[in-house]
Amino acid sequence: MKILHCADIHLDSKMENRLSPDQARERRNELLEGFHRMISYAGRNNIEAVLISGDLFDRRHIRKVVKEEVKQELTSHGDIDFYYLRGNHDITDFLDDLEEVPANLHLFSADRWTSYQCPDNIVITGREMDAKSQTDLISEMVLDPSKVNIVMLHGQDRQYQSHDNAYTIDIPKLRGRYIDYLALGHIHSYRWEELDDRGVLCYPGCPEGRGFDECGKKGFVVLDIDSTGVKSHEFVSLARRQCHQIKVEVEADDDLDRVVSKVRAVLEKASLNDLIRVDLTGRKNMDLEIDCDWIRMQTDRGFYVYDVKDDTSVRVNYENFAHDWSLKGTFVRTVQGLDIDEERKAEIIELGIRAIMEGSLTE
Repeated sequence: MKILHCADIHLDSKMENRLSPDQARERRNELLEGFHRMISYAGRNNIEAVLISGDLFDRRHIRKVVKEEVKQELTSHGDIDFYYLRGNHDITDFLDDLEEVPANLHLFSADRWTSYQCPDNIVITGREMDAKSQTDLISEMVLDPSKVNIVMLHGQDRQYQSHDNAYTIDIPKLRGRYIDYLALGHIHSYRWEELDDRGVLCYPGCPEGRGFDECGKKGFVVLDIDSTGVKSHEFVSLARRQCHQIKVEVEADDDLDRVVSKVRAVLEKASLNDLIRVDLTGRKNMDLEIDCDWIRMQTDRGFYVYDVKDDTSVRVNYENFAHDWSLKGTFVRTVQGLDIDEERKAEIIELGIRAIMEGSLTE
């Protein structure tokens, strides 16, 4: 049985961060186009089931055209079974607006575990999470060890900090519970790893990056699974654009032209279709003024979105201040008089001068 596992599509996301109104509108449409491409891929590649592990939609009020297009994809691919487990963003009225639920759309509940029998002795089991179910959810799950068990959940791995009001999943408690494939959603980066001696877990990530917190290759996972368990898997990317956060290290002897050259070099092979942010790091000379707008103007080749951010710190030659009648000079002379080793003095002086110069302290 061939299965496509996706999550966190976030259709009709506002997409307003660092995008113009026209770009935000275009990106919302590109998310919908990406959903079409993914389902078309499923149709062309003999996919029998699509698992949507939460956050198909992004917010309560979504455009009517989005709901109609999703419904059309479901009904026009009647030979594919869709298993849709709602996530913390799926609070829209999409299901309420359906006159009837398509026969190939299978849903889950927050009140109980729901299971669907599939070919090849495969059972798909899932449960939506809410404040009531979170604490005892796992203890209530009962799986047949003689079956090939796929379990669907949407939530944050408990070992990481939760955000967006997401519910957490205690993954260690799912070990040893006869799971062959744990189909997760909520984390927007691809993650595939062993769950226990029997099964594997997967966060497929989001199909399309929406901002610089969703950088890298995005897509979905295609599984080949049969009565013996997961035989193979493949990560597939059909993303229209990628988001890149690129670090460029500034050194103490760099001038502004040298910084511009470094930025140009790292952008040589970057796609103009993508969203790119260059983060300047390292320790610059105290006399170098980083002008991010100027660097951006000199290095932008017409990228879809492009930004430059200054995350450098100042490298200070503190001996220049040793005889100043200023806060900096007084600080240098005070530390030099301490009974500590010279290396430690240098560290303290540089940190103090940087704090004064970068605004943590004032003269």
